[in-house]
Amino acid sequence: MTHRIGVYPGTFDPITLGHMDIIRRGAKLVDELIIGVTTNAAKSPMFSDDERIAMVEREVASIGSAHIRVVGFDSLLMDFAEAQGASTVIRGIRGVTDFEYEYQLTGMNRQLNDRVETLFLMADVSLQPIASRLVKEIAIYGGEIGKFVTPYIRDEVVARVEKLAKKGG
Repeated sequence: MTHRIGVYPGTFDPITLGHMDIIRRGAKLVDELIIGVTTNAAKSPMFSDDERIAMVEREVASIGSAHIRVVGFDSLLMDFAEAQGASTVIRGIRGVTDFEYEYQLTGMNRQLNDRVETLFLMADVSLQPIASRLVKEIAIYGGEIGKFVTPYIRDEVVARVEKLAKKGG
């Protein structure tokens, strides 16, 4: 039997309950799940690559699965997937806008490497509105983000917002 490796890529800035849902469910579909933490400069990350990798590692440790690894990368997704020996990329979909973007991205990725399939997992209905970008925005304006992230991540985001506020003011 073939060892099925899947990659779940993202910036995870910060990792949310929605991400964790996809990780838990995606891990059931493959023998090994690699969470690829990448940089997207267009998203203006709040946390550095190393900080985001550490946060994701801490969060996935709560799942208690030996077949989940966290790996940072700064390359094309298809090159990363190939280097990891992955046959599958797992992507979470919250709604129609995500689907349209992911549909186009999947088409481009198939042109780059048709040996890697993309699986879409629909976000749990209760988690569909959660987006890292919105979590950061809510925190910046003093809103409570505890419904969207774990207590540890909430504390990390709040501390970063306070640090940035002191630095900028």
